[in-house]
Amino acid sequence: MSTRADEVLETDVIDEGGADAAAILNEGHDAAVRGWLVPAIIGSAFLMQTLNATSINNALPSMARAFHVEPLRLNLAITMYLLASAVFLPISGWMADRFGAKRILMLAMVLYAASSAACGFAHNMPQLVAFRLAQGCAGAMMGPVGRLVLLRTTPKSELVGAMSVVTMPALMGPVIGPVLGGAIVTFATWPWIFFLNLPIALVGVLLVHAFVPNVKEQAVSPIDWPGIFLTGFGLAGLILGFENLGRDVLPPLAVAGLFGGGLACLGVYWLHARNNPHAILDLSIFRIPTFQASVLGGAFFRLVPGATPFLLAMLLQVGFGMSAFAAGLMTFISAVGALVMKTTAPPILRRFGFRTVLIVNGLVCAATYMVYAVFRIDTPHWLIMAALAVGGFFRSLQFTSLNGMAYADLGQDQMSRGTTTASMAQQFMQSVSIGLAATLLHFLMVSRGESHLTGATVAPAFAVFGALTLISLFWFFRLPANAGDEMNNRGKP
Repeated sequence: MSTRADEVLETDVIDEGGADAAAILNEGHDAAVRGWLVPAIIGSAFLMQTLNATSINNALPSMARAFHVEPLRLNLAITMYLLASAVFLPISGWMADRFGAKRILMLAMVLYAASSAACGFAHNMPQLVAFRLAQGCAGAMMGPVGRLVLLRTTPKSELVGAMSVVTMPALMGPVIGPVLGGAIVTFATWPWIFFLNLPIALVGVLLVHAFVPNVKEQAVSPIDWPGIFLTGFGLAGLILGFENLGRDVLPPLAVAGLFGGGLACLGVYWLHARNNPHAILDLSIFRIPTFQASVLGGAFFRLVPGATPFLLAMLLQVGFGMSAFAAGLMTFISAVGALVMKTTAPPILRRFGFRTVLIVNGLVCAATYMVYAVFRIDTPHWLIMAALAVGGFFRSLQFTSLNGMAYADLGQDQMSRGTTTASMAQQFMQSVSIGLAATLLHFLMVSRGESHLTGATVAPAFAVFGALTLISLFWFFRLPANAGDEMNNRGKP
């Protein structure tokens, strides 16, 4: 098999039940399909996830009142979703290779919609957490499998543009989600946040069936069950450890046991995977500088997307006393900034290259995020919205750069496990960010001698998270000047 993403053999595209897609590809219109149609359809799966995530963050205070729990405790519903996603991710790439990405993507969308409906019917917090776990398992298949289709049907030189297209539907979630979620909990009831996924899933499944090719590997490695269990228990231990850090839910010894057990499982996996060609995660790809910088360096920057919606909901609704609808109207502007950026990312990367953009834009992102720490209850709303819009623009550019560069130097035979590895790292950092944000707010509240959250308690958390993103610069500075140039046609006439 070819080692280049832009040399996908015709035998790699197996369409079972998708005659329309085969006809389009065989008629020579594959470039147009790859260019915008397939990425846009795959983006519909991401739309469900982002719409749900941004809506539920904005609805947390209302849901907490319905379940008679503190708002900070409901972060468990978000963390458990991300935990299930991280644990189930390793098997998603193998399933796509074994059964075909198209089949798995359609199955994942149906299961995601079904578990979303179950969440809407939850009567208490334990039920909600259980259904969110199921939702996370389905979500684990949608993201990496959809991205795998894109990687195997798009030339590297077109990949940054294709990723911009695939994220546009996903970005509609953050644009619509805060306002829609706020309107639902203000004028209706919170279960409708989950029911919104049902029509999106129906349309998405029909479009995937009609147009998305069923890409899969010709030779599939045996499934690595020991690796799946080791990585699953390892990530679960660390995520639950961060979730309970500094809380009174579990004794300190139990929390230490979660961290110790998680690290031990990951250590055993490292020994297991070193000389195992069929390991579920290929650790050798971390020797590739661009992949290492994107996944390890980008991990610190990815603390932000998980923490931001949660922190903004706590600041604007709990701290400043805004209604969910008013808070949604304010926070959606950051997603508008991110959406605008998607049209400018390819030329920016072509002009300056990945290394320069990641370094300079990383500094700008940290600075704009720290500005959120100065928000006060009497800060003019237009000023808050302007800061959120600017921050959303630059953070979106950083994420586009990180996501594109991760696959710059991967061979075609590395795409499946590379996608799984990158997705696991992203989900893990988002899970950790929610736990860290909730723990940080707890410590800030205790240090101020307060029994309830206030705006002054929440605001400093933005400065802390902004400073943490600067750690990623250590990896970005080490990149060569021409890192990932093949991805954005840099240096070509």
